[in-house]
Order: sequence, then C-alpha cells, then structure tokens
Amino acid sequence: MNSLRITVWGENVHEHKSAKVKAVYPDGMHTVIAAGLRRLLPEAAVTTATLQEPEHGLTAERLRETDVLTWWGHMAHHDVADEVVKRVHARVLEGMGLLVLHSAHHSKIFRSLMGTTASLSWRDEGERERIWVCNPGHPIAQGIDRQFVIEKEEMYGEPFAVPPPEEQVFISWFEGGEVFRSGCCWRRGNGSIFYFRPGHELFPTYYDPNIQRVLANAAEWARPRGTWVESCPNVKVPLERVASA
Repeated sequence: MNSLRITVWGENVHEHKSAKVKAVYPDGMHTVIAAGLRRLLPEAAVTTATLQEPEHGLTAERLRETDVLTWWGHMAHHDVADEVVKRVHARVLEGMGLLVLHSAHHSKIFRSLMGTTASLSWRDEGERERIWVCNPGHPIAQGIDRQFVIEKEEMYGEPFAVPPPEEQVFISWFEGGEVFRSGCCWRRGNGSIFYFRPGHELFPTYYDPNIQRVLANAAEWARPRGTWVESCPNVKVPLERVASA
C-alpha cells in the first residue's frame, strides 16, 4: 500500500490572539496534531498548512498530493476563500479523505459537503467529557477502550444539524448532562469524511493519547479508495449498434 500523504490544516488564529491558547499550543494546534500523526503513522508523509499562507496553503498542486486533509477552524471561517473551498470539495468527491475537527463543524467546507447548517448547542465551561465507543469493530475505534474521559472540554450538545451519519463511531456525554454524536462518518462521491468533536483551543486535548490514536486511525480509514474525476462527456459513438438509429 502506498505511503499515506496527510496535510494538517489549521486556522492558526487563536494561537496568535490569545495568550491562554498560546500557552497550551505555543507552535499552533496544527503542529501538535501533525506530531501525533507522525508518531503513530511513521510511514506517512505529514505536512501542515495554515490560513495565513498563499491560497491558505491548499493550492491545486498541494491538494493533488494530499490523500487525507485534516481541518481545524473557528474564528475565521469567513476568511477562507470560496475558491479554495470549491477546490477542496472537488478533491473530496474525487477521493481525498477529510477529517473535520471540533469547531470546524461550521466551516464552509463541512457545511457545503453536508448540505446543512451543521449547527449545535454549546457551553464553554471546561467540563468533563466521557467519549463512548458505539462501534468497537470500526477501524477508527481500534486501540480505544469502551470509553475514555477528557477532564476539561467545551460542551457540544444535540441536536446536531447534519444528515444522519452513515456510521456512528463515538458518542459523548458531558458533565452538565448533554450528549452529542461526537464521531460521525459520511461518504461524498469517492471521498470519506469523519467529524470528530473534541479539540477546544483552551485545553490540551490534542496531546491526549486517545485523541491522537483516533486521528491516526481516522486518517488510515479515510485514505482514498480509488479516484473519480468529474466529467460529463457527450458519447456520440455507442459501443453497440443502436437499432433505432
């Protein structure tokens, strides 16, 4: 099997605007996510890109060389160029995998692929989150116990305005009583999409070994399964004789 090529995309705004976030992720959340993937997937080629780069680091050439793209955004969804969103959308339909993380539920790319608002309820109190494995046989859940706990996280609650997941891997319970479908899978065209809820910028969630394991498993699960390229040809010459012609 070919080496997996992963691009970790980060908005990289909170880290420069908030001293609290900078203290948790001094070099950016994207660097911690990438480090975890490199450790658990040593054969993979893992690179990073951010909003601030030309074309947000997601040129057509870069995307052609990406098998799986991870996406974290929050403050600057509106700053992501529509042209780049269309480019990523097309690559997902062709077969590129997409891992949508935490507040990227409101990103342009996720909402365009879901066809819904992807809205939810939330509370930022730093409460306990217990993540339950719904499907222990799923590849994304491999190496994860029946459940694990994140001591401090932002709460996301139902209803989650997305199409019914094609596969449900995780569900979360929060200290305040809410539940949330926190690990959801869809297919769009030839591409595999995984939404994973944890990852608020104020907390060291992406250092957690369970979170890193889930992301590595998800990257392997989302690797391309063949390629489909958009076309709509006019086939003027039939393969077989058309009797009515």
